Amino acid sequence: METMTFPRYSPDDIISYLRSHILEGAEARNLVKSDVFGNPKLEVLHMIYLRILQKMCGIRVEHAYMMPLNVDIMYPQIHEGFLPVCNLYIHMERLLPMCRINDFQIADVLSPKTKRTVRFLSGILNFVNFSEFRREAYLELQQSYKLAMEKKQHLEAVNREATLKLEKLNTIPAEHEAEIKQLTESIRELEQQLRQDYRRKQTALQEETFQKKADIAERNQKLNECKVSLAALKEEQEQLKSKIVDSPEEWKNNNEMMKEKIKKLKKEKQEATEEYERYRDLVDVLPSCQAELQLYQKKMEIQGENVERLASVLSEIRNLEDQLESSQVELKKANTDEMSLKRVVTAKREKLATAEIQLQKMHEDIELHKCAVLEHFNKVQEKRGAVCDKVMAIRKEIKQKKDQIEQLKEDGEEKAKKAKEIHLIFKAVVDKCHESLLKAVKASAASRAEKIDEIREGLFSIQSSLNDS
Repeated sequence: METMTFPRYSPDDIISYLRSHILEGAEARNLVKSDVFGNPKLEVLHMIYLRILQKMCGIRVEHAYMMPLNVDIMYPQIHEGFLPVCNLYIHMERLLPMCRINDFQIADVLSPKTKRTVRFLSGILNFVNFSEFRREAYLELQQSYKLAMEKKQHLEAVNREATLKLEKLNTIPAEHEAEIKQLTESIRELEQQLRQDYRRKQTALQEETFQKKADIAERNQKLNECKVSLAALKEEQEQLKSKIVDSPEEWKNNNEMMKEKIKKLKKEKQEATEEYERYRDLVDVLPSCQAELQLYQKKMEIQGENVERLASVLSEIRNLEDQLESSQVELKKANTDEMSLKRVVTAKREKLATAEIQLQKMHEDIELHKCAVLEHFNKVQEKRGAVCDKVMAIRKEIKQKKDQIEQLKEDGEEKAKKAKEIHLIFKAVVDKCHESLLKAVKASAASRAEKIDEIREGLFSIQSSLNDS
């Protein structure tokens, strides 16, 4: 035990701890160091051990006075004085191995020594502190788990309320179902008509604009080709002017050719402007189409209001969905926190399981011992009942004998009285007999003496006659 796993406290620390945590009331106030250490008082030490057992193992006071023996005893009353000490030793022998103390003996209860009691109490106090610390940790963990479960339940309730609101918003009341169906059908028909008209006009305008653009592109290509050809001709003309001095006839012919080309280009330009004007006229026709479109837009605005109503409803639905998503995110966070807490709880429970298993074993042993004690107690009670019945029968017999003795005494007294009376009577008779006997003796003695005198006188006469002869 030199390699202990618990600190050894001083006697003052042990006394202060016992006063503050183990004992209560007058027991704590009256506890003194000399009652436990030095020359300890057995009653005080036994009381401290009993309070520790009550706190740690839940053992009640009446358990100390129950018969723990498994052997049939004829007269259990003899062992009643030793029962508390024996039970205290048995329970302490079961508690102290959990406190890493394995050498507890019956002598430590009957004649304790200071060093051993200090070591025992130090181990017990260390175990009490450890159990209280683990109990606080377990209670904190239980409280956090409880808060997490409450938060989870709250979030689930919020989620349910949101789902109910969504269902209410999604479900159309029976009163407005017909109106909403008509509105939706009319909105769909108008949208289809507007889309069809818009697509027709758009396709027609696109075809016209595409054709005009194609024509304009062709004209522009032709103009560009003409410009390129003009530039090339001018360059050739300059080159030729620099190289050769043309005759005036050729120069005139070239000028005429150039003029003709310029005329052709002007005609093409006029044709392009005319086509452009035609395209512009077609564009001017667009306002009538725009008026029709405005009418359709008014109808669309009327429908837009209905759509806005639906949009507001949809926005509320989206808000509720966002709230649902946020609540679901919080639920996921709570679930993750719960999982982490569950892991911590499982780890703590695994750690506590060993202690609970030990405590269960202790409780099982205690219950088995309790059952054995109760069985033995029942047997003792049965035997005690049988003995009591025998004692009662013996007492009845004794009473009967006493009654008979008293009756015999009374009869004897009566007989003694009768015997005394008879004795007195016999005594009187005997006295009378004695008197008559004395008188008869005296008379016989007198007659005998007379006869003797006569015989003597006869003898003397005979002797005298003999002498004479």
